[in-house]
Amino acid sequence: MWPLSAVPTTGESILLITTPKTVSLALQGGGTYGAFTWGVLDRLLDEEHLAIDSLTGSSAGAINAVVTADGFAYGGGRRGAQAALRKFWTTLGKVSLMSPLQRSPVDRITGSWAMDYTPAYHLMEMMGAIMGPVTNAPLTINPLKQFLSTMVDFKRVRGCEEFELFIGATNVRTGTGKIFKRRELDVQKVLASACLPSVFAGVEVDGELYWDGSYVANPPLFPLLERPARDVIVVQINPIARKDLPRSQADISNRSNEIAFNIAFVREISSLYHSQRLAEEERAARVAVNPTRLHLISGLDVLSSSGLSSKFNSEMGFLEKLHGDGVAAAEQWLREHGDSLGHRSTLDPAWVFAPDLMA
Repeated sequence: MWPLSAVPTTGESILLITTPKTVSLALQGGGTYGAFTWGVLDRLLDEEHLAIDSLTGSSAGAINAVVTADGFAYGGGRRGAQAALRKFWTTLGKVSLMSPLQRSPVDRITGSWAMDYTPAYHLMEMMGAIMGPVTNAPLTINPLKQFLSTMVDFKRVRGCEEFELFIGATNVRTGTGKIFKRRELDVQKVLASACLPSVFAGVEVDGELYWDGSYVANPPLFPLLERPARDVIVVQINPIARKDLPRSQADISNRSNEIAFNIAFVREISSLYHSQRLAEEERAARVAVNPTRLHLISGLDVLSSSGLSSKFNSEMGFLEKLHGDGVAAAEQWLREHGDSLGHRSTLDPAWVFAPDLMA
């Protein structure tokens, strides 16, 4: 990790990209770990020579994408997007003060951001297992609905023509993925992308029920293959490997979801690598190709050591820490790989295919 002392302080600017580069950003889901992505976006938006062609995401990645578009639209630009992201995450931190999902005194004494000894965390998972959140009931209605409706102007999102959005969801009936595009987005479709079925009731869109998009694409990558930008930066926040084994039923449920979400990610990366090898063979045969260049800004070195329950922790202190970690990770990536944009892929396959070796 790049030393925090080397990260520009507020108001400072270190020019790392000197020629215009156009990229697509693919944002993973992972609960409140999405605050790490907030930090990454905050830093990338400071690069005036870095243009965004499109954003794609599932779950928390979808939320970060629509908040970015909301702030960017109608002349808001980079500063507007940064302000919208900060407003969203800091407001979430303030609202969390009224949530029953608070770390217990024991969790605080241990210095952990996890909620291993928090009754509300275990009760949430237990109620989902007993009741089965398949219909809307007081305990299974996603509280994000009112929050997103208040924080995001979806009319502005649909009118943001500076870049395209692709939001992933999972169709419960067919088991297939659904991609919602910018011009059709509303709060219901984003909720569908962020619906964790062990906790919340499925979200209905046009007569179909949807669950978290991370089950089929975390994040969706294939929509970006048809975009003009050939550089795709993936922001990785969903731990593949964990140092500690799950000890409670709640942790087992959450670890199962993590593994399922990463199967979708590994599958897409594997497919893209296979297509890249085919492209290289075609290039050798002197056939004109325009391959996709993959890049990865990963938070796994800091997130993998956090407890499974920490991704439900929305305390302001934790969100600010994750934001700082995201800024530092983006800064390090820009210094080490910024010059590769437009030229070559920098994604290290070990982070995807052998994460235990990177831990």
